[in-house]
Amino acid sequence: MKAFSLLDLAPVTEGSTCRQALLNSRDLARHAEQQGYKRFWMAEHHNASGIASAATAVALGFVAEGTSAIRIGAAGVMLPNHSPLVIAEQFGTLASLYPGRVDLGLGRAPGTDGKTMHALRRDNLAAAERFPQDVQELRDYFDQGHDGIKAVPGHGLQVPLWILGSSLFGAQLAAWLGLPYLFASHFAPDHLQTALKVYREQYQPSVRHPEPYAGAAVNVFAADTDAEGRYLMSSMQQQFIALRRGEPGPLKPPVRNEADIGSNAELAQVNHALRESAVGSPATVQAWLQQFLAQTQVDELILTSHVYDHQARIKSFGIAAQALGKFLLVK
Repeated sequence: MKAFSLLDLAPVTEGSTCRQALLNSRDLARHAEQQGYKRFWMAEHHNASGIASAATAVALGFVAEGTSAIRIGAAGVMLPNHSPLVIAEQFGTLASLYPGRVDLGLGRAPGTDGKTMHALRRDNLAAAERFPQDVQELRDYFDQGHDGIKAVPGHGLQVPLWILGSSLFGAQLAAWLGLPYLFASHFAPDHLQTALKVYREQYQPSVRHPEPYAGAAVNVFAADTDAEGRYLMSSMQQQFIALRRGEPGPLKPPVRNEADIGSNAELAQVNHALRESAVGSPATVQAWLQQFLAQTQVDELILTSHVYDHQARIKSFGIAAQALGKFLLVK
């Protein structure tokens, strides 16, 4: 592992507001900067009352203004929702304001439901089919332009692009384009090892990336004890179950009794989806993270912690950073 990063969804907690969620994100980024995290990623989701990072470029600008060194990035922008030129201008603006600190991860999924997808972009399904071409068009805008059109700001800035994925499609595309690849194992773990293998075996060296660079995202719910870690995780379990019931909403407070979260079948489904999670005390979390790194050999580990209490979330990321910092020193 060469670095560890943080993925934040700007969680809106029950009884709170989007404003407070974004203020919390900037505060979290300040702590992450001090704790050794290399990047602060934010993700695009729409029509989700529990997530405040829909306007991802705007949210990242707010975070960047409140920090000084940590890199900021989208993990990701769902490119079929947008014109490549608009994204080039948005992230070109960020790169102009915060030079040397901006990364742009690109995903093919809509990050929302079908009706909202249509509201975002009328030809979204067709745009999803054009994803590989749109990625190349976007890359052109950060280089010499595309079809005689220049992105201003953005032209010539070479903003680093990443491909996100939870299936083999993203791995193959990232390998073909010679770009870094991030796998979303924090909620879709099933194809993790296969995707990493495909990416590494099929990688085509590029000028900017002569070697493959793979990352994977995992959840972390770290606390003083194993029991407290499982308690923190219950908020995320509730949110997943609510989403699958078609009842999305703000992040709920944690609960002690697992029976209060959902049925046995629902718990089995959500625990499968969240199985790549480090949960528990500092010792337990450190052992889990080291095992994950040994199994995957990823270059970068991306941590996310969807925790109800802001201070508990900061502490969770801090415990994980201490563990990973020690591991980097050993390596």
